[in-house]
Amino acid sequence: MSDTVVFTDHTFDDLDIEREILADAGADLIDAEARAEPLETVLVDADPDGILVMYETVDAALLDRIPDCRVVSRTGIGFDNVDLDAATERGVYVTNVPDYCIPEVSDHAMALLLALERKIVEYDARVAAGEWDEHAGRPMHRIAGGTMGLVAYGDIARAVGEKAAAFGMDVIAHDPYVDAGDVAEGVTLVDDLSELLAESDAVSIHAPLTPETEGMIGADELATMKETAVLINTGRGGIVDEAALAEAVRTGAIAGAGLDVLAEEPPADDSPLLDADDVILTPHAAYNSAESVVELREKATRNVAAALAGEVPPYVVNDAVLD
Repeated sequence: MSDTVVFTDHTFDDLDIEREILADAGADLIDAEARAEPLETVLVDADPDGILVMYETVDAALLDRIPDCRVVSRTGIGFDNVDLDAATERGVYVTNVPDYCIPEVSDHAMALLLALERKIVEYDARVAAGEWDEHAGRPMHRIAGGTMGLVAYGDIARAVGEKAAAFGMDVIAHDPYVDAGDVAEGVTLVDDLSELLAESDAVSIHAPLTPETEGMIGADELATMKETAVLINTGRGGIVDEAALAEAVRTGAIAGAGLDVLAEEPPADDSPLLDADDVILTPHAAYNSAESVVELREKATRNVAAALAGEVPPYVVNDAVLD
């Protein structure tokens, strides 16, 4: 009998990529998005051997409804919507795709920095409103010679550091899980987050959202930054206290912010960031390109196919399950 896989939720027009890969692995795919029944009903009826998940919360209660499930494959880098402990206790692999959009997200972080520093959005709005004033964006500051501070130093942060260095910036990073010998040549690892915030002209956040990082950048941390500095976040929204950030920009405690991620997506109508000057918001789109989406879908599905074949998937998040 063939294996069964359920895709709980997604934003794709079709699942041809996933069906082809799983068919080669001898598995059938059920698209829960296309079914009229509630997800719980689809899962219970299908009793899947694996699930693909985008945004749906996968907790102990859900896993208990699908006792034969061997793998939960998250279509993305983050996996905070999956209860790792619950999956590990049940012997279920949790996988992600940590390397599918490194070029896109690092480009996006630099694009936000450039748009802020060169006042691109402001100038465009003024020109569209009939104003032609090259002085309106002042003061602006030279990027070359400034310091890029990376909060966490994974693959995307490394790529941002390389691109920032190409623009003539010095690069520093703070990551308690990285040794000095593991950073790229020319990158300085600093021990304290406060030191990084104080020294940086641009702070780019790349940490995952965990209990340790939630709310990590709050009013006190923002107060240590330079008044001319900007904050970039393409990591996770919950890392930043958004009310404190909006206030810091409003009062001139920092110069601006570029955010692709928010704690609540989309933001509430009364979010203080929506009306804040010198804040650029994009809709969690940093990952996006035609190429990256195909790569994401292929790798996420191959994680499932490997588990169904009795192999260890390429990208296992909960290593403890291997024991």
